[in-house]
Amino acid sequence: MGILYALVARGTVVLAEFTGTTTNASAIARQILEKIPGDNDTHVSYSQDRYIFHVKRTDGLTVLCMADENAGRRIPFAFLEEIHQKFVRTYGRAVLSAQAYGMNDEFSRVLSQQMEYFSSDPNADRINRLKGEMSQVRNVMIENIDKVLDRGDRLELLVDKAANMQGNTFRFRKQARRFRSNVWWRNVKLTIALIVVLLLIAYGVLAYVCHGPALPSCFK
Repeated sequence: MGILYALVARGTVVLAEFTGTTTNASAIARQILEKIPGDNDTHVSYSQDRYIFHVKRTDGLTVLCMADENAGRRIPFAFLEEIHQKFVRTYGRAVLSAQAYGMNDEFSRVLSQQMEYFSSDPNADRINRLKGEMSQVRNVMIENIDKVLDRGDRLELLVDKAANMQGNTFRFRKQARRFRSNVWWRNVKLTIALIVVLLLIAYGVLAYVCHGPALPSCFK
């Protein structure tokens, strides 16, 4: 299903967030914001079950997303980089003093659009491979989320299975459309080939009738 949840925060103050499915990722993300050590810029990932929380912190601004483990690391971090750039370009120094959820009404739509793009459009990965922007992701270690959250406070990650099924259905429909398209083109090619063969046969018969040996006298 790709990227399921994302937020932008200044320290522990969430400025905007969006979730694409029913989940308690928001509660876990807030605990991660509180537990991230130090104030330095960082790229880090934390796993829980088959989902991974990816975190990018630059100049005090944290961008976080939760993605299916099958999404890998390059695409989620490319998403975080894109969100960080868009957020800074849009709000500038207002980020330093904004209240909690001060940009949510507007920027949650941007999060939604970019989540869909990076989750479903194959060009998202191709573009970032060409740019070579995500080479640093190779050095990102994936730690278990228990190392960040106190075990006594640990929350089980709950993701609506119906939403997972919906995502799987979307992929199945996409593959089915591609399969039907391939079958349709194959049938068209076969039909054209058959028509060409029939025309060649008809041409050969007509050529033989017009230029072949004279008919026997009994048929005159």
